[in-house]
Amino acid sequence: MRSLLWMSLLALTAPVGAARAEVLVEGIVDVLVDGGNNYAWEKVTLPGTKCGNGSQYKFFVHRTGSPNLLFMMEGGGACWDYDSCSGRLGILGAANPNGISDDYMTQFTAKYVSPIVNGADPGLPFRDRKDIVTKGWNIVYMPYCTGDVHIGNNAKTYVDTTGGQAPLTWYHNGYANTIAAANYAKQQFPSVQKLLVTGYSAGGTSTSAGYYFIRKAINPAKGYMINDSGPIFMAPNANSLSRPLHDKIRSSWNLDSVFSLLPASFSISDMGTINRMVATEFPNDQLAYTGYTMDYNYSRYSYERFKTPNDEASIHAYWKTDQDAFVNELKKYNNFSYFIPHQRDINASHCSTIITFVGAHACQRMEKKYWYEYIDSPWQSWACHSEFVPMDVFLDRFINGNQRVRIYEPANNYNKEDAGMSILAPLINGALGG
Repeated sequence: MRSLLWMSLLALTAPVGAARAEVLVEGIVDVLVDGGNNYAWEKVTLPGTKCGNGSQYKFFVHRTGSPNLLFMMEGGGACWDYDSCSGRLGILGAANPNGISDDYMTQFTAKYVSPIVNGADPGLPFRDRKDIVTKGWNIVYMPYCTGDVHIGNNAKTYVDTTGGQAPLTWYHNGYANTIAAANYAKQQFPSVQKLLVTGYSAGGTSTSAGYYFIRKAINPAKGYMINDSGPIFMAPNANSLSRPLHDKIRSSWNLDSVFSLLPASFSISDMGTINRMVATEFPNDQLAYTGYTMDYNYSRYSYERFKTPNDEASIHAYWKTDQDAFVNELKKYNNFSYFIPHQRDINASHCSTIITFVGAHACQRMEKKYWYEYIDSPWQSWACHSEFVPMDVFLDRFINGNQRVRIYEPANNYNKEDAGMSILAPLINGALGG
């Protein structure tokens, strides 16, 4: 059966016409990830919640009877001007600019997006599906349609600088949506044992920015936070690499009105202090960051429109500088883990918990092979000379074991040289539209 699936993947790499390609997108992913989830989702609409275009915000709940709750924050870009909020910038704009449909959870993103939601790392050809720690949990799934990492608090009118379109009124309503959903979750799940707040990309940012509010509202016996690829880097002064981005969103999203509600351990003059605040306010919670050093997606949001030069090599250099400082900050807090692999070709090395955990592993001593290590895999010039930790193992240790895990993988080409990844990554990237 696995051989047939592998042959089907190879067949799907053949060129196809546009019409057939559209039909094949979901078929490709269905083969890759064993069909995603087919949960019974309950649509929830609440007063005062809305998407960026003013339409009704909708989030979705899956009930299981478990004592544990996953609060999942969807990613999908960010926006702070006409181009990015209208959708003119495409992937570098905001997700779902036209709002959330009633059947959203049957569509591509929500169905396939994360093994954490689906409760299993998907089975691939020659690789079995594996249940993970969140299997069977209740879920609150937060679609993303406000362009403000689920935390903005502003109605903003953006002008088309080209003069070609009428001004756009955009509702950065993420904070109200998040608070409403968290309060609803408390009503529906009054005695949560384990609460995991997580998300990827913009949703990763919101796990850090919104954790204080969500955790306070739900008040679980034990709290866990995993920020996937949405780091809020340190930016203490005007020369800090991430300061221009922080200043822009602070104004556009009216973040002062939200962050003024946080404890004094947070300073609005340096948004990176959100990490200190969360760690010190909840010293018994388990907190974590994961993401790739070679990220070329979120890193573009961080610097491309604010820094010169802004070529790919420069953006990677800015990101590495900020990431090094970020890791040094997290090291100060006993309850903060980090799990930072170097690179994978899926989604431009952006997000380590989406679609599949293939390539989402980390090794503290990933090094060039010794001569005798080439016998088993002569195409691969890198080997792990410490413990090779897959993502599912990290999650189990972090949540079930309450362990602090800290791995910052050095530069390497392990995933670049992986023969299977050279076939898998283009298929997934094609299905993702990237």
